[in-house]
Amino acid sequence: MHKLEDEDTGEVHYTSIVCRYLDQDKCQCSDYSQRNVNVPECVLLTPERVDEFAWLPNTCAYRLIAEGKDLYDWHPLVSGDKASVQAAGIAVTGKVVDERSVHPDSHQEYIVRWVEQ
Repeated sequence: MHKLEDEDTGEVHYTSIVCRYLDQDKCQCSDYSQRNVNVPECVLLTPERVDEFAWLPNTCAYRLIAEGKDLYDWHPLVSGDKASVQAAGIAVTGKVVDERSVHPDSHQEYIVRWVEQ
């Protein structure tokens, strides 16, 4: 999901705008191996870099592991089922819009409050 940072406060706001490579039905990158070639600003997230990204949602597995917390029961690493994310209502499917359909000047109109940090 695209994020906007308030230049005055540093506060980060999530938008419902997602990368063109997000397969919204599967909730995964459709070109994962080439994501940083196709989208140079795509974040390369690793367990070692979690502290660099204060904006990670509280459901992020990398964040939870770094904080010594358990993953949620619906997480595929726990449930063994990728569909468990959608079954739990956590998936972004049906809640987001492809970046190609949003004018760059209107990103603020897509700020959402349903992502918990």
